[in-house]
Amino acid sequence: MTYTKTILPQNEGENTQNNDKSKYEKALEMYETNLNDAEVQATVKQIIEEKVPQNDTLNVKKFLFGSIELTTLSTTDTEEKVLRMVEKVNRFDREYPDIPHVAAVCVYPVFTELVSKSLEVDGVEITNVCGNFPSSQARMEVKVAETQLAVADGATEIDIVLPVGKFLSGDYEGVCDDISEMKQACGAAPMKVILETGDLETASNIKKAALLSMYAGADYIKTSTGKEKVSATPEAAYVMCQAIKAYHEKTGIQIGFKPAGGINTVMDAIIYYTIVQQVLGEQWLTNKWFRMGTSRLTNLLLSEILGKETKFF
Repeated sequence: MTYTKTILPQNEGENTQNNDKSKYEKALEMYETNLNDAEVQATVKQIIEEKVPQNDTLNVKKFLFGSIELTTLSTTDTEEKVLRMVEKVNRFDREYPDIPHVAAVCVYPVFTELVSKSLEVDGVEITNVCGNFPSSQARMEVKVAETQLAVADGATEIDIVLPVGKFLSGDYEGVCDDISEMKQACGAAPMKVILETGDLETASNIKKAALLSMYAGADYIKTSTGKEKVSATPEAAYVMCQAIKAYHEKTGIQIGFKPAGGINTVMDAIIYYTIVQQVLGEQWLTNKWFRMGTSRLTNLLLSEILGKETKFF
């Protein structure tokens, strides 16, 4: 994926009060960010009731399987555990040639070199969580070093966490400066920014965080780390997709979307698929632009695709 720098609003011809605002605050003013949570909930409920049933199909389930980022991000991860996961990806590609392989394998950077050397399937990305995941609370020098080392070891995509504390304190410029610096550390590797939507609480905050992340250099925006009490929700996904759509209409830049955390059932996955379909359209329904961060869903989807209970992963 090629990153194209977005042209931000300029200062020329603006009054002194407006000049005191950062370029990112000016960017936010170009969008509607004052959202009503109840209205968002009602719209999402309507989408689920009216549109989801038509997507409960075999083809959609195969697509969803091919959009999974097979993930292990546990304190108890070992080289042996990670290697077993990668070997299953390799074996699946040989044993089930008619079913799409997963989109990516997602691990901590300490395991990147191992994954890079053992992964045999073309088209499966190596995703790393970087920048002091999941809190994003570290000196920038540490975040940058971790990210650069991950890319050097073979990571092809990088997931970072939005500095939520800075966002909630209103330091939007600081948030964007952090994301921009991390984007530079990624080099050519696409960068996903995790908004941690459960901590942002309101639809308005989620939309602002999404827009700021995209203007600061995100190639994807992602809902959650899966480490907080509230992870992905259909309402957060809807708002993020609306932000992606508005940003694309204004800039022409396509941004990917990744729900993650709390995707526990096949129907959960179909709901997220349907929201992307209804808000963003078919252009986003590829395993490049739509990803799901989940591992528990792999066997559930595979069982429904094959028509029998299967525990491959």
